[in-house]
Amino acid sequence: MELRPINELASSHIARRTFVGNAYKQVADPNIIGKMSGHVEGSKAFARYRDIDDETLKDVISKIG
Repeated sequence: MELRPINELASSHIARRTFVGNAYKQVADPNIIGKMSGHVEGSKAFARYRDIDDETLKDVISKIG
C-alpha cells in the first residue's frame, strides 16, 4: 500500500460538499447549513450539494404523519 498526502486525494471542495451533505441530514434546514458553509440563500451550488435521501424523507413523514 502506498501512502499519499491527503491533498493529493481530496480537495477542500470535497470536504465542503461532504460537510454540507452530512450537516443537512442532521439539521434539514437549508438556510442554516447554507450560512454555515458560506452559500448565499438560493445558491445553485448549494442545491447540488444536498441529497435528500429516503431516510430523511421517512423522518419528515414520521414527524408530520
